Amino acid sequence: MEERKTRIRTFLGKHLGDHALEDDQDIFALGFVNSLMAMQLVTFIEKAFSVEIDDEDLDLDNFRTLDAMDALVDRKIGSEK
Repeated sequence: MEERKTRIRTFLGKHLGDHALEDDQDIFALGFVNSLMAMQLVTFIEKAFSVEIDDEDLDLDNFRTLDAMDALVDRKIGSEK
């Protein structure tokens, strides 16, 4: 679980600059994510964790925080078994 968060945090760090992102901070509310960045994030998660993000997964709540993204990946990995 921490490894996934670290990988996501590293990806986001390329776009957030020096901001130290906490696991429960809303990246949309903080203004770090626009629509293009959101799509890049979805693509990153799919490739990095070998999961498919379905249309029903494209809910902002699944991508607002590191905790939410980690939970989404966990659900997707579990559903593929």
